[in-house]
Amino acid sequence: MLHDLRATPETVHWGYFNATQKPALTIKSGDFIRAEAVTHHAGDAPDLMMDDAVRAIYDKIPHEDRNPGVHIMTGPIYVEGAKPGDMLEVRYLQMIPRFRFGANVAAHWGQLYEDFKKERVTIYELDNSSNTAHALFAFDYPGKLTTPGKVVDHRECCKEPALAGVRVPVRPHLGTAGVAPDAQGRVSTVEPGLHGGNIDNWRIGAGATMYYKVQVDGGLFSIGDPHISQGDGEISGTAIEASLNVLFQVVLRKDFEFPSPLLETPDVWIVHGFHQDLDEAGKNAARDMIHLLTDQQGLSRDDAYSLMSVAADFGVTQVVDGTQGVHCTMPRSMFPPKSSKS
Repeated sequence: MLHDLRATPETVHWGYFNATQKPALTIKSGDFIRAEAVTHHAGDAPDLMMDDAVRAIYDKIPHEDRNPGVHIMTGPIYVEGAKPGDMLEVRYLQMIPRFRFGANVAAHWGQLYEDFKKERVTIYELDNSSNTAHALFAFDYPGKLTTPGKVVDHRECCKEPALAGVRVPVRPHLGTAGVAPDAQGRVSTVEPGLHGGNIDNWRIGAGATMYYKVQVDGGLFSIGDPHISQGDGEISGTAIEASLNVLFQVVLRKDFEFPSPLLETPDVWIVHGFHQDLDEAGKNAARDMIHLLTDQQGLSRDDAYSLMSVAADFGVTQVVDGTQGVHCTMPRSMFPPKSSKS
């Protein structure tokens, strides 16, 4: 079955996951969902990045209800039969930009803010014919963007040209998605964790499959923080933030488990490690890749460790979300096909 999940003030939650939240949608395993993911940066250029439906979310959800995180999340989606310890296999099939514009902010949580000591907004425009984006203009924001979803008044700012002649590849993806953690009250969307959350891996786009370990009944899966382009590290604090329309399928898996968010593409497996310390995040990614290789490929721990050193690529996913991220990428083509049971 195909479900449509519009982003409205009643079907989004701003800045949090919550294990006791009422579902916006209930589905069965194998159902497809066509959902709207709205950026919390639409206010950086409201004339370009808002329509009436997006503006209604900004107008009707009060600032005091946008906490403890910053992202607008669509959902949650309750999956019938999902129990703690099960896995949700989420097959991302299509991600289409809602508008032709997106915003990048060199923010106060960016890695080099102390070097610049200002916040700068750059607005990008998409070129569908070349699947690239170019900077339309930029401006220095007066003060700090501390209010989630603040609508910027451009009359306060001086627009300037930026990045003349530069074209950025467009690769739409979700920065934040995941299940509700088994915790009391609201859990911030800012930091990633074993539930998923703000992983900020640009590879979580159309054609990718993510596996999330269920922590509460029904899973309570939500999507948000849509991007159209980002580099590994997300060093300034944001990607090109832009609303997306997302088509995906959710399959309930009870036949295997994995401790952290697992990404699968036709070519690779990617595991994610998180920690406040980047070195520890890398170790966590390595340990979970060993888990994958021993549990799913039948390797010994010694062989898995050796293989990671000669064939896996470790990358810094992001350094700006408090809890930092490292991903470990393993090519699938090295492994012999598993024989089918007769």
